[in-house]
Amino acid sequence: MKVYQDISKFHGVECPVLTTGTFDGVHLGHLKIIRRLEELSLSAGGESVVLTFHPHPRMVLYPDDESLRLLSTLDEKISLLEAAGVQHLIIHPFSKEFSRLTSLEFVRNILVNKIGTRKLVIGYNHHFGRNREGSFEHLKEYGPLYGFDVEEIPAKDIDHIEISSTKIRNALLEGDVQTASAYLGHAYSLQGTVVRGRQLGRELGFPTANIHVSDAFKLIPGDGIYAVTVQVAGKDWKGMMSIGMNPTVNGKVRTLEVNILNFENDIYDQVIRVSFIKRLRDELKFSGLEQLKAQLYKDKEETLKVFG
Repeated sequence: MKVYQDISKFHGVECPVLTTGTFDGVHLGHLKIIRRLEELSLSAGGESVVLTFHPHPRMVLYPDDESLRLLSTLDEKISLLEAAGVQHLIIHPFSKEFSRLTSLEFVRNILVNKIGTRKLVIGYNHHFGRNREGSFEHLKEYGPLYGFDVEEIPAKDIDHIEISSTKIRNALLEGDVQTASAYLGHAYSLQGTVVRGRQLGRELGFPTANIHVSDAFKLIPGDGIYAVTVQVAGKDWKGMMSIGMNPTVNGKVRTLEVNILNFENDIYDQVIRVSFIKRLRDELKFSGLEQLKAQLYKDKEETLKVFG
C-alpha cells in the first residue's frame, strides 16, 4: 500500500476507485465498503484509493471537547487498511479551512481535480462538506456532471444492530470488549511502553507490567479485570489485565497493569501490545492484601478457562 501524507502528493493513478471517511477502528462496516471498493477497482481495471483525514475532524471542529477517544491511532489505522488490501491511502491534514469547503467544492476540487475519481463508494448515511451538507443525493447529482459513478453501501448489521465507531466506543467504555471485538472483526488492542510501578504485584506473586499509552486520544476500556493476550517482541502470551485506581491500596491515579502468565523477563521501556479477549469482573476494593491475593488466584483460573 502506498501512503500519501497530503493530497498534493497523490497523482498518476489510472482510474482511481475511491472511498472517503475517518475509518476509526476499521470495523466490519468499513471492511464491507473496502471489499466493494476492491471489487469495483478490479472490474474497472483501476486502483483502490482511500481518502482519510488527520487529525480527526472533531478534534479540529471542537477543540475544547475532551471526551473524544479513538479506536485506532494513526499508525494502527494505516496497518489495518493495509491489511484490508487498500492500494493507495491518502491522509489529508484536516483544518478549519478545509472544513469550510462546500459539498460542491469538495467534490470538484478534491474528488475530481485532485484525485480524478472515476468511481466513488460511500457508506450508509455518509455526509461531507461544510456543516456536513453533502449527502448521497448530492453525489448522485454531481456524478454525471463530473464523470464519476457513485455507489452507496447499506448499513452493515450484526444481530440487527447497525455498526458504528460510536457504538464500539460505548461498548469499550462499558468494558464490553467482546461486543466491541465482534463489531471490529478483531480483538480491540492498545500499545504502550512498560514503565516502573509500585512493585505491589511482585510482592503478591503476580508481577505486572505497568503500561503507559502515549496517545492521549486512544480509548482505554472501562475499569475492571480482563483476560488478554500480550505481544512482546513479536511473541504472544496469555495474561490478565487490571485497569483502574487500585482501591485496595488507595491508589491515586488510574493505571493499566498486565500480569503476563509464565513470563519472567525484564521488559522495562519496551513497547508491548495488549489485546482484550474478555472482561472477567469489576474492579473491587478488598479488606487487605491477603484477600486481594486470593482473588488474583481466582482471576488466573478464570483467565485460563477463557483460553481453554
